[in-house]
Amino acid sequence: MAVFNLRAYDDHEQVVFCRDKESGLSAIICVHSTALGPAVGGCRMWEYNSDEGALIDALRLSRGMSYKNALAGLKMGGGKSVIIGNSKTQKSEALFEAFGTFVNNLNGQYFTAEDVGITPADMAIVHRKTDYVLGLEGRSGDPSPVTAYGVYKGMKAAVKHRLGRDSLDGVKVAVQGLGHVGYYLCEHLKSEGAQLFVTDINKESIDRVVSNLGATAVDKDEIYSQEVDVYAPCALGATINDVTLPQLQCSVVAGAANNQLAEDRHGDILKQKGILYTPDYVINAGGIINVSFEQNGATYNKQNALDKVDEIYGTLLEIFEAAEKESKTTNVVADELARKRIANAKS
Repeated sequence: MAVFNLRAYDDHEQVVFCRDKESGLSAIICVHSTALGPAVGGCRMWEYNSDEGALIDALRLSRGMSYKNALAGLKMGGGKSVIIGNSKTQKSEALFEAFGTFVNNLNGQYFTAEDVGITPADMAIVHRKTDYVLGLEGRSGDPSPVTAYGVYKGMKAAVKHRLGRDSLDGVKVAVQGLGHVGYYLCEHLKSEGAQLFVTDINKESIDRVVSNLGATAVDKDEIYSQEVDVYAPCALGATINDVTLPQLQCSVVAGAANNQLAEDRHGDILKQKGILYTPDYVINAGGIINVSFEQNGATYNKQNALDKVDEIYGTLLEIFEAAEKESKTTNVVADELARKRIANAKS
């Protein structure tokens, strides 16, 4: 496979392949850009179908972190790491210590944190071997609640722009994925009176939201065809694709998942269908904003972090308005703005 020719490579500064035979670690660390500051992005543990799939996912996520941090106004570059393996059966202290050693060898070019399949306890083990870890217990901690809060605020901006409504009361939302972020998002939506239609690959997660928040359970393959106002993808990426797009009956796409568009052209199709797409790396920036408030040894203050997350609302309204004015898709406008900020930092 020609790594440099991959579309997702996108001029990455570094790609580090990490292998430790004794612990069984197979990982990839991607540093997309350090123009705005050291690369920051979480580590996810996932049982990928292939090494190539893991690499492409890491590259796309890393680039997304560059754009996310740029549009959030943070002094951070973009990076990401993936550990290839089953997070329920293959974790060990040796594995995370080995990963920490690889992170440390980058000498501060990359800061890691938790992501899908990783817990604060796992990051604490990584921290034994490196100081380049954010989001530890006793600091900003679990970023999920703040990520969910940002998605909630971003959804309100999208509903305001597309439907002309200031409140989510009575708005129908289909939430796909009920992990930490998805559940916290449902709590925010329920508290404002939204009607919830939910699905997940884990039945227990569905039952929890149905029982606690009065949501309506939907089969995982039927979530796309729900007649709702908002489709909120909060699981893994690429759920907006050639198969699902014809099924969508919503007015807004606004969720927490990364890389929601399988391809950029799917943003064009959403626009043609009259569906407002909320760029994923803008709306889901709450978690990285949260950990940024412990950067450089700063004393973490949650309220200051939430105040910064509130800015997602205004940033999205600017993107929506620019997209309409310039007759472009929202994902293209967001990408252009992020690249401009990164280029300005380089020069």
